[in-house]
Amino acid sequence: MDTRQLETLLAIVHHGGFTAAARAVNITASAVSQQVVALEQELGTTLFDRSRRPPALTSKGAEMVRTARTMLQLANAAKSVAGGSEVRGTLAIGSLRTCAQSLMPVAIAALRQRYPDLSFRLRIGMSEELMREVAAGQLDTALVADHVAVPLTLRWTEVLNEPLALLIPHGVEARAVEEVLHRVPYVRYQTRVPLARQIDTEIARFGVEPAQIITVNTMAAVIGCVQAGLGFAVVPSVTLQDIAPGSLRWLPFGTPPIRRRLGLVHSPHSNRSEVLAALSKKLVEHGRTV
Repeated sequence: MDTRQLETLLAIVHHGGFTAAARAVNITASAVSQQVVALEQELGTTLFDRSRRPPALTSKGAEMVRTARTMLQLANAAKSVAGGSEVRGTLAIGSLRTCAQSLMPVAIAALRQRYPDLSFRLRIGMSEELMREVAAGQLDTALVADHVAVPLTLRWTEVLNEPLALLIPHGVEARAVEEVLHRVPYVRYQTRVPLARQIDTEIARFGVEPAQIITVNTMAAVIGCVQAGLGFAVVPSVTLQDIAPGSLRWLPFGTPPIRRRLGLVHSPHSNRSEVLAALSKKLVEHGRTV
């Protein structure tokens, strides 16, 4: 087998069919079929169930897709080492929305100075979907929450361990979290991300049911509601970097403060290991200011 066959196999899976893969790799549909047949003959197994439309991967085909990703990553890494090539191309990064306004852009800007020939693609999403895309080879790495199950094929490295903060609107005089929970309306962050579940769980542990005034599904909108004076909210400390100093008050949420751990997830066989290590270092350095 050669790398062209493996690349074609992954293109079929990624683009959802032989015809779409042919367009993506710039060969004819018949050439795609020929490469797949040649690969099946060499392996002595059937990779696609052709009785279905479009053809679907068999169980052996799914195993081969995982193997092909690893083989191509190792092949690309070997070419880079042997050729002494400069770091170039596109680094595809996934990030949680709460880290995409300042934390990740600052780290990318630092990488850009070190690797001027490298370009970037930033994908914003939830931890579960970002990890699936890293596992599928669609992203090189992603910044995700720690309490989401990480597949055995990926590696997770902590870059941020941040406290949660209770954000208080102007005009509210309160010195303790419990006082705020009892007296001030609640701006609830309601979405399917782990952070929202963590906040709900921790508020419930105080044994207080605050008067909920509004629910919103983005952290930027949560902060906007607090700035408008609607009520208090619980936010990760990283978002405080996006708030003008002195514009809002905040208290540590919990004693000791409740924390959220974030980390970079990536394949241990990635051919971008040098760049990913540099990205991790920059995120850790910037995260210390949180």
